[in-house]
Amino acid sequence: MTVVPAGPGLSTTIEALRLREWQLGPGQAALVTDQFAADDFHLIVDDRADVHVSSKDGRFYLGWFPNGRPGTDGEGWSIAVTGTAKVPGYRLSFDTETPADIVAAAVARVLGTSRRV
Repeated sequence: MTVVPAGPGLSTTIEALRLREWQLGPGQAALVTDQFAADDFHLIVDDRADVHVSSKDGRFYLGWFPNGRPGTDGEGWSIAVTGTAKVPGYRLSFDTETPADIVAAAVARVLGTSRRV
């Protein structure tokens, strides 16, 4: 049997084991969509009320599907960056219940990696 001595280390260990409260629920999509300026991006709202944002050069895409993307199992957000002839692109997706704050942070990071050529 191991005995943990009382002291500052014990309270730190106990605090680390406590349950946490996590942000849940989709939140406000405007946190994501407000990051796009009309000078650099096209915004389209389709007949299903899905929102599509693309860069004017066509290499970045964001789709927001509040009721789920057709043909998927609850995908609510889709981010895609087209690659080049030498480097492949990538795609991220989040479900409909992912908090908009988290999607906004991912979008901000992706946009932060871009540069004008």
